[in-house]
Amino acid sequence: MLKYYRNSLIFTVLGLLGAAALGWFDFHSVQGVLQTVFIVAVLGVLEVSLSFDNAVVNATVLREMDALWRRRFLTWGIAIAVFGMRIVFPLVIVAVIARISPWAAIVLAATDPKEYAAILTSAHVSISAFGGSFLAMVGLKHFMDQEKEIHWIRLIERPLARLGRVEAVQIGVVLALVWAVSTRVHAEEQIVFLVAAIFGLLTYITVDGISAFMEDANDDATEIVARTGLASFLYLEVLDASFSFDGVIGAFALSTNLGVIAIGLGIGAMFVRSMTIMLVDQGTLTQYRYLEHGAFYAIFALGVTMFLQTLYEIPEVVTGLTGAAFIGFALWSSVRYNRKHLGELPIE
Repeated sequence: MLKYYRNSLIFTVLGLLGAAALGWFDFHSVQGVLQTVFIVAVLGVLEVSLSFDNAVVNATVLREMDALWRRRFLTWGIAIAVFGMRIVFPLVIVAVIARISPWAAIVLAATDPKEYAAILTSAHVSISAFGGSFLAMVGLKHFMDQEKEIHWIRLIERPLARLGRVEAVQIGVVLALVWAVSTRVHAEEQIVFLVAAIFGLLTYITVDGISAFMEDANDDATEIVARTGLASFLYLEVLDASFSFDGVIGAFALSTNLGVIAIGLGIGAMFVRSMTIMLVDQGTLTQYRYLEHGAFYAIFALGVTMFLQTLYEIPEVVTGLTGAAFIGFALWSSVRYNRKHLGELPIE
């Protein structure tokens, strides 16, 4: 177990030390240090608890990748996840919305974090629309697959699998969902919502298309592995971005310090990636046959929730508990199946 989480634990220790330094710089008191360290720890725990479904879905993709791309996922991927999606990307959003330079956005985050948070939060509709359409596509693509043989909730999954015979049915369902939500969004935000949702849909189609294009049967087998590994890597990074959008915005409820948020969410991202590798190496998805189903239900539920967040205030704890409920129930169903058909739980 330690080999999977060693780097995450080291990163956590360094992150908490960095948080202590930030606390002393901001407050010049022991109380301020302890308060900052506590907030970072809470952000890390929340990120892990809300992203377990992300780890399971990551594992379904990662198990098809070779060892080289798995290592790159833990090195390049974590750098993109921590610094790109949780620091650089919010700065880019603020720069675009406020029509200022990236450097001015950095200065704003350092000197006026409340204004920075307000600008980032104002982009909530477009972020939710983009992430909602992308995640909805991820969930529907899994269930609307005519070749899917294992069904957990058969009453739902069997009809969806048969519906998968219809060309591009997932796109049609997501577009219908986008239209339905857009009719309830405030008039001044409808265009923003529709454009962002369509870009989320196009992003999924692009990444999925790149993966299909790279699987050219005429290519050398080694090239196929490398190319599909790259496509899967891109897919995982976009998926992580969709998951992290809401977490980055929600983190401002605990702190407006960009460094504190980056450290806390970065710690969580490290553990999610370590968890992903462990799930692959231990063969957990094979041992618990419905765990993957629960994760994709949670993914689709998160996509729908992101759409609904443009209309209603939905606490992040509700989103997290919904995903946890799907995965917990799927795990329980898998254990029951193993006891019934194998006579015992899987043994490592």
